[in-house]
Amino acid sequence: MMSRISFSTVGETEFQKLLGHNPEIMKQWNYLGDILSREGQLSSDLKEQVRRKLAFGNKCEYCMAKGKPSEKQLDEKTNMAVTFADIFLNHRSSIDDNTFDVLKETFNEQEIIELCSFICFTTASQQFGAMMNLKPAKQ
Repeated sequence: MMSRISFSTVGETEFQKLLGHNPEIMKQWNYLGDILSREGQLSSDLKEQVRRKLAFGNKCEYCMAKGKPSEKQLDEKTNMAVTFADIFLNHRSSIDDNTFDVLKETFNEQEIIELCSFICFTTASQQFGAMMNLKPAKQ
């Protein structure tokens, strides 16, 4: 099944080609995505594990095609970030202060802001992909 709308000629990936119907949105979306995905206060490996956890929770087939979160033992920060992503998926607006108190035992405030921003942006991207019925490219 094809995505719900046709692909534009603007963009490199299928996701970008959907956003490419409005090149300015695509440009700015990619810009923010690049900032949030790169090494910052948090490692790109940690963010990739969080992205994978979110992909399955947000049911984005395009994003799930890149694989499930790692089943090997993760470091404490990555494990905590993936656990927090799972809490977000299940509770969204009802995450309580106690959850943030536990986050503060592992992350500083800059890291918490980066993690929460990454989770929210990634969720928006994945929900857009799911909304558009975006499928992974055939291998």
